[in-house]
Amino acid sequence: MEKGKKEDASLKTRLIASNKRAGRDYEILERYECGVELRGTEVKSIRTGRVSVSDSFARVERGQLFLYGCDVQPWESAGSWFQHEQKRPRRLLAHKREILKMELQTAQKGYALPLLQMYWKNGKVKVQLGVGRGKTHRDRRYDLKAHAEMMEARREVVRFNKRFI
Repeated sequence: MEKGKKEDASLKTRLIASNKRAGRDYEILERYECGVELRGTEVKSIRTGRVSVSDSFARVERGQLFLYGCDVQPWESAGSWFQHEQKRPRRLLAHKREILKMELQTAQKGYALPLLQMYWKNGKVKVQLGVGRGKTHRDRRYDLKAHAEMMEARREVVRFNKRFI
């Protein structure tokens, strides 16, 4: 970056919320970025961080992509006329080819479109969807075991390096 020039803040991406349960419950095979169609009071609530995406998922209906389960809290200072519903289905904006591809992938049994992250990008709210295959109880146990082994290996490397420093 040159001297005297400031980096434009609107070009940065900033995380709003992430869905940690999606990584635990699904094996994510592919990721997609989509825009979200929001109302004014929803944008203000999201800006203050009053959003929950823990049970959010997307579904293709009539050739359009909709987000379900995303809980955007009401904006306090807005009147009842301008207020939005908390858990209303929100339309997602994606290319037609991507929507058709997601529809074909989720038509198979055991596949879903969980919401992975919600973030700001270039001044707009974006969501990251993942095409995920549901994990069984056995798969989750295997992942926990692999994670514990990885952590133990890291601890051993740290101990080994401390001995020889």
